[in-house]
Amino acid sequence: MMNAMDITNFRLINQQLAGSNFHTAKELVGWMGAMQAQDYNQGKWAIGVRLPHLTEAQIESAFNQGEIFRIHLMRPTWHFVSADDIYWMLQLTAPQIKSVLNSRHRDLELTERLVGKSHEVLVNVLSGNKSMTRDELLNELQKENIPTDLQRASHFMLRAEIDGIICSGVIKGKKQTYALLSERAPVKNTLSKEESLAKLARSYFSSHGPATLPDFVWWSGLPVADARRGLEMNKPGLDSVLMGKETYWFTHPGNAHKPLPDSVYLLPAFDEFLISYKDRSAVITAEDHKKAISNNGIFRPVVLVNGQISGLWKRTFKKETAIIETEYFRPHNKSEERLMIKAAELFGHFSEKKAEIKFTETPP
Repeated sequence: MMNAMDITNFRLINQQLAGSNFHTAKELVGWMGAMQAQDYNQGKWAIGVRLPHLTEAQIESAFNQGEIFRIHLMRPTWHFVSADDIYWMLQLTAPQIKSVLNSRHRDLELTERLVGKSHEVLVNVLSGNKSMTRDELLNELQKENIPTDLQRASHFMLRAEIDGIICSGVIKGKKQTYALLSERAPVKNTLSKEESLAKLARSYFSSHGPATLPDFVWWSGLPVADARRGLEMNKPGLDSVLMGKETYWFTHPGNAHKPLPDSVYLLPAFDEFLISYKDRSAVITAEDHKKAISNNGIFRPVVLVNGQISGLWKRTFKKETAIIETEYFRPHNKSEERLMIKAAELFGHFSEKKAEIKFTETPP
């Protein structure tokens, strides 16, 4: 038998929060399949909180070296993905993304001819291992009389990503750039659709499980039939448990028999521990859900106490100090406060600054 606490504990282990089996950002991202990176800096911390020996600078170095990429990959939104997985995952997810975008493309009069022309411009200006900012690339499109108004710019860039033309380039100062995928990731690891479905499902249920089929559909953005097929091919290698009307699938963590110590984690906005499940009731109450997630789908940075979302946090930098301000949803005890101080110190190591913490509680 398994209860809600078992689910959260298994997820803490499988998502590499309760100790990690990996050493590099590329290894971790590869294990997770993909990690949402809506906000680049928050996305780096999603890696850092799971690999506490790494600093932000070391993670950014892996990004600049092309070990991991940030690209519109699923649903479609920004994700970090390993260089080893980017090609086969794009091949798998791009058709569904395109079908979702078709209607909007018609409204914007983005014909395949025009999209193809925009691809040609991007290839021409980026060839030779160049990295250019979005504004620089839009300027090049405008020179060729390609319209970039009315959200057309965003859709041209998105299509170039999911068509495998461009990907994230090296950081310029603090600005994101784009580069040619074929130059940044010259080794193309491709799979058949069946192989891709099996691999993505295996990755999700291993790294995010226990989780349900609806959870996998939500996370991957795949059609239900494809997601179900991916799960079916992996069932012989997965454990399962029925809770209520849903079956949860997972790989059994090797150290799950040991009770987890009390823990506090400062999770970034859009962290996989919260966002990657359709049903989040195992980790957050209905009352707290509206505090952590806005009506328009913005996921705020959250405080995770023993596997439960228990508050919010934010950080500001003042010279060499990282100031962490927490807002608990309910009173906390001294033991949690000590663990919170350790969590703040971990963020200080990540940002290479001295951590300073301020505690507050949400008024009743």
